[in-house]
Amino acid sequence: MVMARSSPNDKLLLVQALKRKGHVVAVTGDGTNDAPALHEADIGLSMGISGTEVAKESSDIIILDDDFTSVVKVVRWGRSVYANIQKFIQFQLTVNVAALVINVVAAVSSGAVPLNAVELLWVNLIMDTLGALALATEPPTDNLMKRHPVGRREPLVTNIMWRNLFIQALYQITVLLVFNFDGKRIFHLHNESRECADKMKNTFVFNAFVFCQIFNEFNARKPEEKNVLRGVTSNRLFMGIVGITTVLQILIIEFLGKFFGTVRLGWKLWLLSVAIGAVSWPLAYVGKSIPVPARPFQDYLKHCCAWRRPRRRDEEQGGKS
Repeated sequence: MVMARSSPNDKLLLVQALKRKGHVVAVTGDGTNDAPALHEADIGLSMGISGTEVAKESSDIIILDDDFTSVVKVVRWGRSVYANIQKFIQFQLTVNVAALVINVVAAVSSGAVPLNAVELLWVNLIMDTLGALALATEPPTDNLMKRHPVGRREPLVTNIMWRNLFIQALYQITVLLVFNFDGKRIFHLHNESRECADKMKNTFVFNAFVFCQIFNEFNARKPEEKNVLRGVTSNRLFMGIVGITTVLQILIIEFLGKFFGTVRLGWKLWLLSVAIGAVSWPLAYVGKSIPVPARPFQDYLKHCCAWRRPRRRDEEQGGKS
């Protein structure tokens, strides 16, 4: 559609009509007559050199060099920020779900938890601070511009993220609960005192859990791609944070046991901890072959809730009659 010799009111009506249809609208302009449309649009872009002050004040973004190629860079970085937020949310939810289920199941079953408060504090430091720095600083890639624009009503947590989260969390919960409940027999700790055996078992569960998160951090970089190591060396900050996290975890287990309530582990248990974490890579590779429905997962929950409400009302009305 082409609008020729349109008035400021025509431009404003066009923007309002597109927004009513659910579109995300961007408007560019440089004159005073463009101000209403720039203000009404989701994103208003004005020219920094040729644009009037009224247009600049009404816009959200000012193109300083009046070059439209700058808009492409803005879109590229905007999509990158949005994608990095999704990566961090997927990583954060995986850690939280796995830690919560492991501790709740262990507490209900045996009355003791494998991950104590200080250990969970360290895990949250990995997740919230170091994890955010590692994933939020991922540079934009060319693939971002090949994606379809994100709709206004599309959920932040996509079906692909739910799939990745479920696979990794289920793996961590299953493996670590097996070691929590049967660790004494697996590690041949029957001759040790109960306190020593529990500390050894819990230390291993904690160590393996942390390495699961370290390896899963690589998976979170590429939620949709199978090759999670592509371009990883170009992000020095990410590699540095992973290295620092690994070194700190070694220091915690080997030298800070009194503070964290852990004991030193032998080289075999260290290798096993790393191996359990490394399994998340081939698991993610296979899991990303599983197709996901186009309809958002949240819509299925809304549909179930909407189906139950009328049914309950019918039952209540039937009981009253």
